[in-house]
Amino acid sequence: MHRGEEITLESAALVDKIVRDGRGGFCYELNGAFAHLLTALGYRVSLLAGRVAGPDGSFGIPYDHLALRVEAEGEEEPFLVDVGFGRNSHHPLVLTGRGEQSDPAGVFTIAEAEGGELDVIKDGAVQYRLEQRPHLLRDFESGCWWHRTSPKSPFTQSLVCSRLTEDGGRISISGRTLLTTGADGRTERREMPEDEVVAAYRTHFGFALDRAPQVRQGWVAAPGR
Repeated sequence: MHRGEEITLESAALVDKIVRDGRGGFCYELNGAFAHLLTALGYRVSLLAGRVAGPDGSFGIPYDHLALRVEAEGEEEPFLVDVGFGRNSHHPLVLTGRGEQSDPAGVFTIAEAEGGELDVIKDGAVQYRLEQRPHLLRDFESGCWWHRTSPKSPFTQSLVCSRLTEDGGRISISGRTLLTTGADGRTERREMPEDEVVAAYRTHFGFALDRAPQVRQGWVAAPGR
């Protein structure tokens, strides 16, 4: 979205972008493609809609977030699987579990919320509220369009790219700042000159970009254009 490119919520297109083109994405793309993979491997996958919790305790728009309910053969309980939320657990969570679930990212709890929804809680703070009814990938098109076009979307207000590292830490580029977080939680920050940004995306994320992404505040386009 920071390069003004169209985002197509179709399984084949998402897999091509991430696997063939070596690119990343946000929740609709990453979890959408991962659902396609898990289904091909024989898992039973449902797409769930969530609303991300804001700092004031309010929740985002409908179809604000896409997460996965995954059922595996031989397992009695379904899992919450989410590879598209930056502050989420590193490993699947038991979706029907109501006690604390320890993970390298913190202590998680899934709690009943109003209207039959579920709150996903990390270290005592609600991350997002999740519907339990399944959806189709195309149901998320309105949320995807809003997030890539609205000036109120966090994605049009900032530029961030992040991934877990093999040792359980995280590496991120926020604007023109490179952040390296170790498994112990310590973070090193380094401001990059403009001519290093494209190379940093290639080195740390494998993205072969011809130009650095830019925040596109206020950019609005009609769906499908």
